[in-house]
Amino acid sequence: MVADYWENVFTARERGQQVVWYNGSAVNPIFQAAGLEWCHGEAFSARLAAQQLEKPAQLAAEEYGYIGELCSYARTHLGCAVLTQQARSEDQTGVVGLIDQQELASRLPAPDFFVNAYAGCSTGQQWDEISYRVFGKEVPIFNVSLPFLWGNKPDSGYLRGREWDEASQYVARQLHDLIAFVESMTGRPFDWDALREAMTYIKRASELRREAMELCKAAPTPATYWDWIASIAHINFLPATQELVDYFQAVKDEIVKRLESGIPGVQNERYRFYFDGIMNWNKLGWLAKKFAAHDVAMVCGRYTHNAFWQEPHLIDTDDPILGMAQHYLLCPTNHGTKTLKYLTNRDCEEYGVDGIVFHASRTCRAFTNPQHLLAKAAQRELGIPSMFFEGDVADASFYKDEILESRLVAMLETIDLRRSRATA
Repeated sequence: MVADYWENVFTARERGQQVVWYNGSAVNPIFQAAGLEWCHGEAFSARLAAQQLEKPAQLAAEEYGYIGELCSYARTHLGCAVLTQQARSEDQTGVVGLIDQQELASRLPAPDFFVNAYAGCSTGQQWDEISYRVFGKEVPIFNVSLPFLWGNKPDSGYLRGREWDEASQYVARQLHDLIAFVESMTGRPFDWDALREAMTYIKRASELRREAMELCKAAPTPATYWDWIASIAHINFLPATQELVDYFQAVKDEIVKRLESGIPGVQNERYRFYFDGIMNWNKLGWLAKKFAAHDVAMVCGRYTHNAFWQEPHLIDTDDPILGMAQHYLLCPTNHGTKTLKYLTNRDCEEYGVDGIVFHASRTCRAFTNPQHLLAKAAQRELGIPSMFFEGDVADASFYKDEILESRLVAMLETIDLRRSRATA
């Protein structure tokens, strides 16, 4: 499904389709209803990294002048923008030449317009503005402003309080403005019925996804964090159709069968961990095998369990705009530490977590900023130890396996010691 989606994007121009590049929140149901093709910047960067194909784009970005400490999602996608722009001209000079441009990174069609709807990250909020400059400031751009949810008012809390209500209405108004902008770009009236249909599929797919996640609270767990990582593309940016619903129904059915047959996600599960951090896409299979080799089942995480249409009850399929706006505010980098602590500790308790692994992504400050506070809170309030390892979302050079291995072994020894004392 993912490969078919990207091939559809690559061939959009041949079929006379308009293309929008966007970053951040899942505003793609609006594009789908408008009859557009859409390219999600982070998603394409993640795909390149997962397939070990990110280097041509990152090299292009480096040559263009973007430093290695810039968010590697943004740096990789900006490199794609440079390659796409170069492919439109006859000038093929510089380090990145014609051969490299045959790579996947250069296959993106140039955008007809940009939409930015990024929450909780200053880089993300500027990403499309910089892409706009790469294309000579000639491609229209629309920005949706998503306010940070500080959660520090007396009545504030997860999904409640005046701050939540006001921010929800503020973003909902902007989505109506976005739809008017899309109408101006397409020259067609917006199809509200198509949006309602798309959000009906998304709501049902999300319900099935959450129901399947609930089943994974069983011990041993039938599926792991890594399995949910492999399903992010589907819920995040693939077309909302019956096929999407069927996919998550199949996922849930498989988990039920594994529970009934006693098939665990990890053989010999001895430890249950929580993963905090955006995925290190270069090392997805590597990390899954690494932790399984130590009998660790990574049962849940902030990136998978607190993002991606994770509160389907908010969606009113007859009038979906407010529920969409609220989900865009629920990006896991868009909460103050008070809310993040609540969500992390809640999941750790419900999933029976023994320890937390923090992926300190080198170029993603938005995700790493609160991690030490979350670690201290879990230790203080739940007695759950944690470990940190450095890596990155799309740049493999920051990962050091020997550091992860030594810290993982040390934390497992700590857990074993605590268990032995508890039974003595």
